[in-house]
Amino acid sequence: MSKILRYVLALVLGLAFLSTAVPAQAEPAPSSAAVRTLRYDAGRAAEFRATVDQAAQIWNASVSNVRLVPGVPADFVVLADNGWPRALPTRLGRGTVWIGRQATAQGHDALRIATHEIGHILGLPDRRTGRCTDLMSGASAGTGCTNPYPNSAERAEVNRNFAGFAPSIEFGELHVDSPRTTTR
Repeated sequence: MSKILRYVLALVLGLAFLSTAVPAQAEPAPSSAAVRTLRYDAGRAAEFRATVDQAAQIWNASVSNVRLVPGVPADFVVLADNGWPRALPTRLGRGTVWIGRQATAQGHDALRIATHEIGHILGLPDRRTGRCTDLMSGASAGTGCTNPYPNSAERAEVNRNFAGFAPSIEFGELHVDSPRTTTR
């Protein structure tokens, strides 16, 4: 057998072996983004701890690119205090949330507050539209509004944020949801 024929035969056999030894890697579907898991610590949320867990479940059922799970070390912390609800997002998925008792004492719904404030951590700004259907309208929707669910635009914005688009929120800025800061 000639030297050239042996090289060709070795090359063919080598390629045949590689094609069976290394399975082809399927490309991920363009619309499927990796799910990012964020851990939250509600250990200091006092009477709002179960409410924070409910708010996390609402977000988990509403968006596909991010999952909120309790755990430490945490990406964001939820605290209870006597002030107005507020959030300090330091970057996408990270920061601090305060569930203020002043708002619940005045009749605002704790679950709506928790879901709204976590929305800031997920990159959503306050919109203060006064509409109950807009989660990020916050206190501007009034005490009669108990809707804790993000609308379709808010859900889509969170999915975009966690797919790599730039969030429209200012990180490092304290977002306070009080009647003094609403437009209603």
